[in-house]
Amino acid sequence: METLNVTVWNEYVHEQSQEEIRQIYPEGIHGAIAKMLGRDARYNITTATLEMPEHGLTQEVLDNTDVLIWWGHLAHSKVSDEIVDRVVKRVWDGMGLIVLHSGHLSKPFVRLMGTCCRSKWRENDELERVWVIEPGHPIAHNLPEYIELPQEETYGERFEVPAPDELVFISWFSGGEVFRSGCCYKRGLGKIFYFRPGHEAYPTYYREDITQVLKNAVEWAKPSGGPKPTLGHYEPIEKVADKFEGMSDELRKHTYIKD
Repeated sequence: METLNVTVWNEYVHEQSQEEIRQIYPEGIHGAIAKMLGRDARYNITTATLEMPEHGLTQEVLDNTDVLIWWGHLAHSKVSDEIVDRVVKRVWDGMGLIVLHSGHLSKPFVRLMGTCCRSKWRENDELERVWVIEPGHPIAHNLPEYIELPQEETYGERFEVPAPDELVFISWFSGGEVFRSGCCYKRGLGKIFYFRPGHEAYPTYYREDITQVLKNAVEWAKPSGGPKPTLGHYEPIEKVADKFEGMSDELRKHTYIKD
C-alpha cells in the first residue's frame, strides 16, 4: 500500500484568540483536517503552524512532504519570505499544494499565481451550493452532484486568478454570487488545487463530503514520480559535428555566446 506524506499547515490564530472558534476547532483547523484524513492508513500526516520555528516548515519537513495543505487568513503577512521561497521551490520540484479558503491570499499561492488573487466577500451565514462541473475529474471521485453547506462565508466573482488549467467546482450562494471554487493548476513539476469552503466559524472540515474532496485532491496532487528534467546547458547525447571546428580561438570567443 502506497503511503503519502501529507503536511497540514494552519496559521492557528483564530482558534487561540477567539473562544467561539476554539469551541468549533479545539485542536485547531489543522487538527480537524489531520484527524479526518488520518482515518485513512495511506496517509502519514504531520501538522505545522505559524508559531513553530520556521513555521514548522523546515527544509527537512518539506523535502519529506508529498502534499502540503495550507490554511491561512489573519496572518499572511507574518509568514517569512524565506519559508515562502522554500515552499514555492518544492512545488516547482514536484510537491503538491492544496490551498484552502482564505489561503487564496497566502504568500505562496499569490506568488505561484502571479496575480493579486482577490475577490468580493461577505460574512452573512449564507447557504453555499458547491456544484461538480467536471464529474469525470479525479477530484470529483465519489462525490454527489453538489455539496450543500447550510452556512458559509460568501465569496464572489471576479476572482483574480489565472484561468485554471481545470475547473472542478463552481459555488452558488443564496445571496446570488457564484465563485470558481475548485481550481487546478500546474507549476513546474507540481500540482496546485484551490478549494474555497472552510471559513473558521463553521464546522466545514468535519464533513465527510469535504473530507472526500481533500482526499481526492491529495491523490491528484501527489508527485507523479516522473523524471526530473535537466535545465540549462547540456552536452549532446549523440555525437554531433562541432560547428566551430577549424575556427580560430579568437574567432570562437567572439562567435559563441553562453546562456
